[in-house]
Amino acid sequence: MSAVTLHRLEKSYDGEARVVAGVDLSIEAGEFVVFVGPSGSGKSTLLRMIAGLESASAGEIRIGELLANDVHASRRGIAMVFQSYALYPHMTVYDNMAFALRMAGQPKAEVAQRVRRSAEILQITHLLDRKPKALSGGQRQRVAIGRAIVREPRVFLFDEPLSNLDASLRQTMRVELAKLHRELGATMIYVTHDQVEAMTLADRIVVFDGGVVQQVGTPAALYENPANLFVAGFLGAPKINLVGGTLHSLADGSAQVDLPALGRMQLAADVTRARRGDPVTLGVRPEHLRVAHAGDRNVASARVELVEYLGDHLLAYLGVAGAREPLCMKLSGPTRTPRAGDVVPVCMRPEHCLVFDSTGRAFARPRVMP
Repeated sequence: MSAVTLHRLEKSYDGEARVVAGVDLSIEAGEFVVFVGPSGSGKSTLLRMIAGLESASAGEIRIGELLANDVHASRRGIAMVFQSYALYPHMTVYDNMAFALRMAGQPKAEVAQRVRRSAEILQITHLLDRKPKALSGGQRQRVAIGRAIVREPRVFLFDEPLSNLDASLRQTMRVELAKLHRELGATMIYVTHDQVEAMTLADRIVVFDGGVVQQVGTPAALYENPANLFVAGFLGAPKINLVGGTLHSLADGSAQVDLPALGRMQLAADVTRARRGDPVTLGVRPEHLRVAHAGDRNVASARVELVEYLGDHLLAYLGVAGAREPLCMKLSGPTRTPRAGDVVPVCMRPEHCLVFDSTGRAFARPRVMP
C-alpha cells in the first residue's frame, strides 16, 4: 500500500474551463478516502488522472515516492474498478481474474494462489467455474473487485462501482467493501455521487463542486461542521433545514440572530468578520428539530404539510415563516404521530444550529452554548 499526494493538480480541455482546479490533497497509506460531489464536479476526472487514464494539465501526482505524471498507467501500481463490470463474457470467473496476471507472465502456481486467495476473501470460490452470464449483478461486481485484488496493487481506485446495483445490493456491497478494506489494509480511493456511500465507507471524505475541493474531513466532522452551505446541503439525508435571518448583535464567540418565526436566538458562532444587520442563514438538521414542550425557548408555530412513515422514524414536513422551503423534522421513539394539517409548536436548540454568512461560508462554532 502507498500514500497518494496531489499537489496543485489541474485539468482543463482546449477551449473549456478547468474541470479540476488546483487540488492539493494527501492520502495516507491504508486510508479509505471517498471523493463525493454532483455530476460534473471533477471527481471522476481526478480519479482518472491518478490512474493515468487522463493527463494532468498542471501539478504533480505522487504514488508513494513515485512521481507518476509521466508514468504509464500499467506501471503506477494501481488497480481500478469501474461502474461497468467489463468482464470477458466467454471466460470463466477464474480466467477473468487470472487474465492480467497471465499477461504479465506470472507463473501458473502464483496465478492460481492469488486467484484462490482473492476468491476466498470475496466469498466467490464456488463461482470460479461459472461465466459472467450465470452471475447476479452483485456477484459480477465481486469478480470485478477480485480482478483488482489479484494484482496486489499499491492503490485501489473505485469509480462509482455500485451504481448499477439495486438498493438492497448496494447496501450489502457497502458492507463487503468496508470489510475488504479492513482485511487488506490497502489504500483505497472511491468516487461516488451518493452521500450515503461516502458517509458509511470513508475514513475521510473529499467534497467537490465545480472542480474545486470544498472540504476534506471525517464524515462526522463534515456533517457536524460543514465549511459552507454546499457541503451542509450535500451531506445528510434528509438534507439540512435552512432559515434566513439577520445578525442583531455580536459578542466574543457568540451572536444574536433575528429569525422571522423564532424571534431572537443567541448562538455560539465566531462572527467577527460580520457586521450587525448582515443577512445570515441558519442551518439545523432534521433530527435537531422537535415538538416543543412547556418552557422551551425558540418556539415556532408550524403547519404539518406532509408526513412520511419510514418504520423506525417519521419525517414531518412543516411550513414555517422565513424558511426557504418546508422544514423537515425527524421523529423517532414513542411519540404522537402528527397528521397533515395539524399545527404544532416546534423548537430548535442553539447548540445544534449552524450559521452561514451571505456568501455561504460557515461561521466557526468556538464553543457550545449552555
